[in-house]
Amino acid sequence: MIKLAKKCSLFLLWLNILTYSYVLHAELTIEITEGVQSAHKIAVVAFATPLGEQLPVDVAQVISDDLASSGYFTALARAEMLTQPSRAAHVKFRNWAAIGQDYLVIGFIKKDNNLYHVQMSLFDVYKKEQLKGLRVTVEAASLRMAAHHLSNAIYAKLMGITGNFTTRIAYVTSSENINKQMQYNLNIADYDGENAISIAQSKEPIMSPAWSPKGDKIAYVSFENKVSEIFVQTLTSGERVSIAKYKGINGAPSWSPDGQKMALTLSKDGNSDIYIMTLANRSLRKLTQSWAIDTEATWSPDGQQILFTSDRGRRPQLYIIASNGQGVAERVTFDGDYNARGVFSPDGKLIAMVQGLRGNYRIAILDLEKRSSMILTEGTLDESPSFAPNGKTIIYARRKGDKELLAMVAVDGATKQDIRNTSGSVREPAWSPLQN
Repeated sequence: MIKLAKKCSLFLLWLNILTYSYVLHAELTIEITEGVQSAHKIAVVAFATPLGEQLPVDVAQVISDDLASSGYFTALARAEMLTQPSRAAHVKFRNWAAIGQDYLVIGFIKKDNNLYHVQMSLFDVYKKEQLKGLRVTVEAASLRMAAHHLSNAIYAKLMGITGNFTTRIAYVTSSENINKQMQYNLNIADYDGENAISIAQSKEPIMSPAWSPKGDKIAYVSFENKVSEIFVQTLTSGERVSIAKYKGINGAPSWSPDGQKMALTLSKDGNSDIYIMTLANRSLRKLTQSWAIDTEATWSPDGQQILFTSDRGRRPQLYIIASNGQGVAERVTFDGDYNARGVFSPDGKLIAMVQGLRGNYRIAILDLEKRSSMILTEGTLDESPSFAPNGKTIIYARRKGDKELLAMVAVDGATKQDIRNTSGSVREPAWSPLQN
């Protein structure tokens, strides 16, 4: 309990630093476009507050929205609740069974000086038993993060896997200002689009954000100096350093799982190849060398392999090569006309990628053991897939009409969501690792 309270306080400190250091930006909103038919029905009752105090965050509503946004839960609207208990002794299970609810969440909040103690209880309505009880203690400004932690606990109990509700996403927005000049922003936000902030701004393109394994830094490509250049930026301080500004292409940074190395695409020797940079001394090792364009490298979870895109077979396809450079690259994609932007799932068993067929570019998944692929999306220009830390969801960018927006799809294709931005185009999403 104390650890969680400390964790939330540290997050608050981190958030405050970012709020004072960076530019607040338009927020994103999630719209579920397709959910599973067998979604669990759950009622999250408004938590009782001290003396009816109006808190800055409706904790129960955040939990309800979190679970609904997963696509695996249907949350009951408060207006449809017959009663609103806050203590176990007041729960009448027959009332919730009568309106078809599988699970019930109740809770209350107590205040002790500047700290709030949030108590949550999860019940199985039909078994008439409590499945989980949890209390977190936070300051007022961390109530939203406390709600996300409780959502993770409920999701883990009912789904058997860790939730993504305390993670963040990075993404690039672009828009035209009143002087008809393009403005690019590199943003980070909570997984649900809340607390969005811009951490880098430029009139020239920004692309390819990549989280460090600890989630404390982001590498990205910027053209702010009229050439491609790779920066690494520390989120708490805003400090950034240029790590690659070679002649030609400097692109597609990807951190090694231990955070000690980075895979890059460079063309400093005339052709586009994959290099491995040791970050401590900026030394480079050339990993691929061919007449073709080799780019978009990403690491396997164990750091032993590098997945990359190459047109050495005359069309862009995905290849795997040992990260130590031993052996030859193996082609792993054969379906469709085009496969690119590959990324390993957190368990290393799947690859998410952009698959092109007859002019349509969609997000697909490749099972590495079965060597079979499945298209997950239905767009015409979908791009930039990135796995959630629990490996169950992929965030990507897509075009809808004349708009570019972010979207999420489950790895089995069962649930789909759009993430709308209040202005401009949104591209290049990258999902953060789990927060420690």
